[in-house]
Amino acid sequence: MRLVAAIFFASVALCQAAGSVAGRWEGSAQIPGAELKLVVDLSEEGGKGWVGSIVVPGFSVKGAPLTDIAVKDSELSFAIKGALGNERVGLAKFKAHLSGDGHLAGDFMQGGNSAPFVLEKTGPPQVELPPRNTAVSQELEGEWKGDYELMGYARHITMKFANRGADGAALEFVIVGKKTNNVPVSLVTQEGDFLSIKSDDFGITYEGRFRKEAGEINGTLVQGPFEVPLVMRRAQ
Repeated sequence: MRLVAAIFFASVALCQAAGSVAGRWEGSAQIPGAELKLVVDLSEEGGKGWVGSIVVPGFSVKGAPLTDIAVKDSELSFAIKGALGNERVGLAKFKAHLSGDGHLAGDFMQGGNSAPFVLEKTGPPQVELPPRNTAVSQELEGEWKGDYELMGYARHITMKFANRGADGAALEFVIVGKKTNNVPVSLVTQEGDFLSIKSDDFGITYEGRFRKEAGEINGTLVQGPFEVPLVMRRAQ
C-alpha cells in the first residue's frame, strides 16, 4: 500500500512540475557586454505535445517557433527554429531547470558559446502559432530568376510558385553559389502586391513588391546579419 501511494504521489509531483512549465516567461540572458531580453511562451496542447514561441527584442525576433521541446521532471530544453541560427553556428538552444522558487534558470547555447539566463513566469502562455501559406496571384505563378552578391560571391536564385488549393502556395526555392542549395520554405504569403517568403531552416527571409507592369519582384533578402537587394524577374 505504501509503495502504491509513493508511486501515486511521485506521479502527481511529476505532472505538477511539467504543468508548471506552461506559461509566459520573461527575463534575460547575460551575453558578453550586454543583457539580452527574452520572452518565452510554452503551452501543452492537450496530449499533442508542447508548443512554444520566443521573442528576442534585441535581435528583432518576434514569435519565432520553438522546436525540440523536451520537459522531464523539472528539466526543460528547446531550440529556436530558424531565427538566430544558420548553417555555420547551428540552432540556438536552451537548457533550463525549474527552481524551487519558480524561476527557469539555465544556459543559452550556440556555436560553442554559452550564456546564463533566468526567467520569471509573468502569466499564461501567449504562443504565437506559425502562420499558414496563402495563395499567390495568378501572375506570380511560375518561375522567377534573380542574382545577388554576398561576401564577394555571386548567387543565382530560382523561385517557382504554384498554388495548391486550400494549402496555399508552394514554392521551390533554389540558391546556386559555391554549391546548389534547395532551400526549405517555411512560409509564403502575398497581401496585395507585397510578397513575403521565409525559410526557418536557413534563417532566410525575402520581402518584396510585385510590380506587374514591370514584370518583376523588387525586394530584399535577409540571411542572418546580411541584407541585400534582390530583384526577381520572370524566367524566359
